[in-house]
Amino acid sequence: MESTKSNKKIISRVFLYLVVIIICLITLYPYFVTICTALKSRAEIFSTSGTVFPIHAIWSNLTDVWSKAPMSSYMLNSILIAGGSTLLAMLCGIPAAYALSRMKFKGQTAFLGFVIVSQMFAPVVLLIGIYKVMMSLHLTNSIVGLIFINAAFNQAFAIWLLRGTFMSISSEMEQAATIDGCNRVQALIKILLPVAAPGIVTALIFVFINAWNEYTVALTLISTDTFKPLTVGINIFNGYNMIEWQYLFAASLYAIVPVVVLFIGIEKNLVGGLTSGGVKG
Repeated sequence: MESTKSNKKIISRVFLYLVVIIICLITLYPYFVTICTALKSRAEIFSTSGTVFPIHAIWSNLTDVWSKAPMSSYMLNSILIAGGSTLLAMLCGIPAAYALSRMKFKGQTAFLGFVIVSQMFAPVVLLIGIYKVMMSLHLTNSIVGLIFINAAFNQAFAIWLLRGTFMSISSEMEQAATIDGCNRVQALIKILLPVAAPGIVTALIFVFINAWNEYTVALTLISTDTFKPLTVGINIFNGYNMIEWQYLFAASLYAIVPVVVLFIGIEKNLVGGLTSGGVKG
């Protein structure tokens, strides 16, 4: 009887591992194709007898892309937009989430409902309105305009996640800090923020990644090559008469690297941050 149970556990574990491996292979396959295509020549890409693997890997594609397009400018613009959006969203989101988790005021439920509903609207739905507002504020062709837009559309997620994080922290810690002479702001900075670090890091990274990957609004608002982020700038290889797939895929690899590095860096905090945001109010 025991051996039968043991065999069932082994079979179920093997099946689980197989499912996980298959899911990982399906998920990673597009990245594998991207790497292989970035190392091919143009002739090999359009060859009818071509394979996924490059016959002769051309590593120079990864360096030539920097001379064929202003990649450093695109990369810097993306860093400024994503970093500025994240900073602005967190500066507004942390106090708002703290207030929603600790304070009671009229219209609190309605405000929280508005925050959740606003998360349902994709930027593309409001694209015409966004363009008109940005034009009236003279923020088209501006990195500052993209920072404001990305921060606004990621604000709801940051507030929702951070509110749950703060609610999971006992209010007795704040009371103890108040007894020691701290006001609300000091208690938030000295006591709550260090404890809420996993949730804050998780919200920060998700906002950064969303801003880094944003394409539609940037394509609409930015027409000057100097201010284009990486997601829009790499379209330079997508010409009217010819698409340089090897350089397009090589540039895409540079757009993927920061996201991968950030996920590796927050892996330990990611699960804790997401679960802390699931506390019911």
